[in-house]
Amino acid sequence: MTQAADELLPPIPDKRYFTIGEVSELCRVKPHVLRYWEQEFTQLKPVKRRGNRRYYQQHDVLIARDIRMLLYEQGFTIQGARLQLRDKGRALAALPAASAGDSLAAIREELETIMKGLE
Repeated sequence: MTQAADELLPPIPDKRYFTIGEVSELCRVKPHVLRYWEQEFTQLKPVKRRGNRRYYQQHDVLIARDIRMLLYEQGFTIQGARLQLRDKGRALAALPAASAGDSLAAIREELETIMKGLE
């Protein structure tokens, strides 16, 4: 693919929780795919409330997009994508702790920089 993944996917609205249907649209995958990814990737952990309804947070949407990129755009297997996410998690853990004044946009920008370095 010649376009960046961000150009193909809609922007993530600035809200706290998303339903599985909303995440499905934001990541351009079907809800059953997201449920499968929850079983395969420990990093993807939506909050479950009444009746086992899933509520994803911003970081869950970003993780789902990362998984999508690794599987669909970069051609990784499930196991390979797991390893990539694990290594990314280690890289993030090595970063200095964010101060309370850091904005979500700044953190997202740093994540994108790290992801570009993995390509």
